[in-house]
Amino acid sequence: MAMTTKSVEETYARLKEQIGDLIPEDQLREKARLAVEVNRLKHERGAVVLGHNYMGPALFLTVPDFTGDSFELCRRAAETDKDPIVFCGVKFMAETAKILNPTRTVLLPSLEAGCSLAESITAEDVRELRRRYPGVPVVTYINTYADVKAETDVCCTSGNAARIVEALDAETVIFLPDEYLARNVAQETGRHIIVPDKGIPSNGDDTELEHVLLGWPGRCEVHEKFTTADIERIRGQYPDVIILAHPECHPDVVKASDFAGSTKAMIEYVRTTDAPRYLLLTECSMGDNIMAENPGKNLLRLCTERCPHMKEITLQQTLDALRLNQHVIDVPEEVRIRARRAVDRMLELG
Repeated sequence: MAMTTKSVEETYARLKEQIGDLIPEDQLREKARLAVEVNRLKHERGAVVLGHNYMGPALFLTVPDFTGDSFELCRRAAETDKDPIVFCGVKFMAETAKILNPTRTVLLPSLEAGCSLAESITAEDVRELRRRYPGVPVVTYINTYADVKAETDVCCTSGNAARIVEALDAETVIFLPDEYLARNVAQETGRHIIVPDKGIPSNGDDTELEHVLLGWPGRCEVHEKFTTADIERIRGQYPDVIILAHPECHPDVVKASDFAGSTKAMIEYVRTTDAPRYLLLTECSMGDNIMAENPGKNLLRLCTERCPHMKEITLQQTLDALRLNQHVIDVPEEVRIRARRAVDRMLELG
């Protein structure tokens, strides 16, 4: 939740206590000034600010009214009567907020905040898969753009993906677009995994296998970089470390870790367990945020792996979004209605 303090000095003092070791003092004071201005303007406009778990700590700890993973924040967006909704995340998240609450203005602080995974697939790709595999249900990860959601049967999160696939009770399921998440779900549900090449027609026998999951060669540019060599190196230096992996990591990485789950699940795991140290194989900023809110926890971080899109969202851009009413996210109504059906189906099944 956002700070309720109003002065720059109060905000600065709290940030210094929480993340003073991460940010130089002059920058910390400037971030405190920006945070106070964001909170002032937010209350003046009657806005709500949503902050993803991957936001940088100076933003994450000061201005969001709600923090969480992409689906938790979209749920908050659906419930709010505030206007505008400022979504400190990436574009597909802001689109999902608009899908769920179409009467509200949704602002994205930076149009550069995209997503390599969401951009790996198009609506036409989904239509082509439907032509190649007629009658096969399509499950789409929520980390996709609205027009892709609109072409599918049901959405899922990383936390409920296996439950959604099993709930469909179908021999063959198309699962889009994250290849590694699909492979992890296939292992969890005991399915064969096939990942057709883009643009290559099926040979016609893919669906003859029993219990098949048809994937797609999309990957998160952060999570795909983690390797089992990283795990071996860290365990060699810190034998008592508990390693947590996001399901968007390679299946070998997930298998070699101690726990795998969504960002929400990882945060809860760290909060409720007591280990000498933890390593989170996900976006680095989340480790900073967890440490700030749980000062007794010791988190190692592989901070060379930063999401280039998430870091586009800054306090200054959040302030500009509120000042200038930028950048407004719109979803065509016909697309929104169809995408909403896929999200609602997820809530029914998952």
